[in-house]
Amino acid sequence: MTKIVLVATSASELKNHPTGTWVEEVATPYYLFKDAGYEVVLASPAGGPIPIDQNSLGEGAFTSDAKKFMHDANALGAMSHSVKLDAIDFGDGVDAIYLSGGHGVCVDYINNAALKAAIESLFASGKVVAADCHGPVGFVDCVKPDGSALVKDKNVTGFSDSEEKAVQLDHLVPFLLETRFKEQGAKFEKTGDWGVHVCVDGNLVTGQNPASSEECAKAVINLLK
Repeated sequence: MTKIVLVATSASELKNHPTGTWVEEVATPYYLFKDAGYEVVLASPAGGPIPIDQNSLGEGAFTSDAKKFMHDANALGAMSHSVKLDAIDFGDGVDAIYLSGGHGVCVDYINNAALKAAIESLFASGKVVAADCHGPVGFVDCVKPDGSALVKDKNVTGFSDSEEKAVQLDHLVPFLLETRFKEQGAKFEKTGDWGVHVCVDGNLVTGQNPASSEECAKAVINLLK
């Protein structure tokens, strides 16, 4: 059975601003991967309960998958008892890693040795490495086997600078993702704010924003066929 580790943040605050995971970005890939017959391991940096950004439960953000997820005993159980990242042996049958977003990831996807090691080892072994929205923040510290930045010369996307400014949190994030990726030599792509955009470059898959979560997960499934 194909095994995928779906990662979510453990951080409920970003510089005193309440945040957490963006539930759509967990729920959408969770159900697509389950429907594809995969074993889905819901993981987080700290393990245990995954905090949910309350804004992701609001009008316009609370999608049908998100609503289903919040009423799904098995899904909520996995959210309440997520596996700690450093407890997972990524060399033992893990076929892919998928980093969901939410502003909480700006706290604990950075300077995270366990996440960095998992991403680098899976990428180097040709496994699928994917992230959506703010999830690609987890790629910034990562390098290829030759020591260059993971995203250097790669076609990637992620939460754009204009989207960050639109939600008025550009003053709280540690860096603007689009700007940082460009500084690292990435071929950054984007569409208009809140539009759907996904990049696939080899075994690296990225989505721009919450609206891209479905196509991002489908791109992962396509690579795993």
